[in-house]
Amino acid sequence: MVDKAPSGTNDRLKNFKDNFLARCKDNTTKRWIRFSAVAIIYTLWVVWLGNYWFLLGLPLLFDIYITGYIPFSWWRTSKSKMVRSVMSWVDAIVYALILVYFIFNFLGQNYMIPSSSLEKTLLTGDYLLVEKVTYGPRVPMTPVHFPLAHNTMPVIGGDSYADWPQNGYRRLSGTGQIERGDIVVFNFPYGDTIVSNEERLAAQGQVNVYYDIARDIERNGVAEDGAAFIKSNPEVFGEVRYRPVDRRTNYVKRCVGLPGDTFKVVHDTIYANGRALPTPVNSQQRQIVALSRPLTDDDRAKYRITNEDMAYSGFSPEETPHMQAYLRLPANTPIYKLPLSLATIEQMRADGLLISNLKYNDYLRRIGHPDLFRGIFNPRPLWTPSDWGGDGVVIPFRGLTIPLTEDNWTLYERCIRNYEGHNDYYFTDGKVLDGQGNEVKEYTFAMDYYMMMGDNRDNSSDSRFWGFVPEDHIVGRPLIVLISFDPDKGLFSNIRWSRMFSNPNPDKAAFKAFEKGID
Repeated sequence: MVDKAPSGTNDRLKNFKDNFLARCKDNTTKRWIRFSAVAIIYTLWVVWLGNYWFLLGLPLLFDIYITGYIPFSWWRTSKSKMVRSVMSWVDAIVYALILVYFIFNFLGQNYMIPSSSLEKTLLTGDYLLVEKVTYGPRVPMTPVHFPLAHNTMPVIGGDSYADWPQNGYRRLSGTGQIERGDIVVFNFPYGDTIVSNEERLAAQGQVNVYYDIARDIERNGVAEDGAAFIKSNPEVFGEVRYRPVDRRTNYVKRCVGLPGDTFKVVHDTIYANGRALPTPVNSQQRQIVALSRPLTDDDRAKYRITNEDMAYSGFSPEETPHMQAYLRLPANTPIYKLPLSLATIEQMRADGLLISNLKYNDYLRRIGHPDLFRGIFNPRPLWTPSDWGGDGVVIPFRGLTIPLTEDNWTLYERCIRNYEGHNDYYFTDGKVLDGQGNEVKEYTFAMDYYMMMGDNRDNSSDSRFWGFVPEDHIVGRPLIVLISFDPDKGLFSNIRWSRMFSNPNPDKAAFKAFEKGID
């Protein structure tokens, strides 16, 4: 005997079917076109994402646009004019935020250059359009976040993201890969740990990077353990906090080293696999310059010397006579310490302003200045920003296996512990041990790494100071300069019109020639 469905069930199914068809018919052609367009875009996004469970979102989209069983638009039939007016704005804002969320995460976003580390290639105040399709966008590691703020809510402060849930690193297919000479936007690797009073410390002119603070505490003899000292003094430093990878501060630099390269810097020249890289035309180096007269405001405008440059241009009253004597100059000769490009130096010389110049790093090398390198691994006492890497450092790549010698541990500890998650590894008595005390004799890297440097070589916090950039920190590449504002000029006169819609990487052709073996 076969059970039959009660007649009431059939009636309900028939009524539902009739109601469903009626709802489908009760829509304009325009509404169907809008749904079809959204459904196609959504389906293509799911295919790109590679997670077909998200196709379950299609019935929801169908209901939003066509059937309307879920009363998302309940407010449209409200008798209150105020409710309809307010909710229409809420509805528009929610749709806009959802759209911005997807565009920012998977296609691209704007980015403002906050510092001079890439001058004069990119200028402080440049607004860039950064696209994410070429390298492939990351699937959001911190999916719940406010789409218009990176890590801090505007005005009200506080985190703009939720710590939970967290996704593992995964990057969607892109149209290309990072090339040598690319200008790249990435999350600051050193920004995994912060102190909540970092803005206050910065305002006081103090170092505002957690690891630098801890190291300076130890170097100045304040405490043997800088990290413990920071935690025990919250009234000074605030709370010590961790930031997820994709919520760390955005940096922009030039990629000068690729996975697998043997990399070094010798007398300010970068070498990759034994070949000297081209120097960007607009790159700057800090120079000690002797001038025929003091710099005027007109000079500064002509030679594009910024307020930031001038802030660090002077010598102390004790240093000035020493420098004048060192350079064999009359006592009244104006001298400055300025980041300048080769073209600017030649222009100043042609104008009769420049008497002589000396690279500041050459001066430091001549007088035996102590180690300037402040990186996390600090491997050799003679490494400086101008001479970095000794005989050459191998940039890790996915699948590279290295023996865990003391030298290798010194170089790659941060990659292994902080970026690849083996924070239970530690070095003792000439051996690397895991959390159970077992010796680990070799290590195989799980990610590719890159070397990033600024074109303003002597005024750039980059890989020479904090090491390699792991692939999961890569955000995208600048596509175009949208607009540029000069921070040294007043409102209404600070727009750099010549930079609008300009190429953010005019030196890329030289690096392409390098890759082809053309010197």
